[in-house]
Amino acid sequence: MKPQEWRRSLGRRGEELAASYLEKKGHLILQRNYRSGAGEMDIVAQEGDCLVFVEVRARSTREYGTPEESITPAKAQRLIKVAQGYLQEQGESAREWRIDLVAIQLRGDFCRLNHVVNAVTGDGL
Repeated sequence: MKPQEWRRSLGRRGEELAASYLEKKGHLILQRNYRSGAGEMDIVAQEGDCLVFVEVRARSTREYGTPEESITPAKAQRLIKVAQGYLQEQGESAREWRIDLVAIQLRGDFCRLNHVVNAVTGDGL
């Protein structure tokens, strides 16, 4: 498998694990892979009355750091813009919302999943 195909496969597996985890926690998955001019949001979900935007970061090694460390300030700002665009598009700009991170470390059959609630705020990280 080519490196690019491997990364896509890892990303899809990570998103599937994250969506399953969130559903088990009671989140309603509204949309997957939402795209706008500002970028992409892996999962848009609802938890109670709150709209939850979820960035999924999956890694198979720690060669480039942990999945949690991969959210740069620039990436955080893009995620905020994507979330705000979604809210405007849906006419829900007054709705309560947050951006979570689901960090997944996969290695063989081992899986570490860390759900960081409100990982990205209006100020970035």
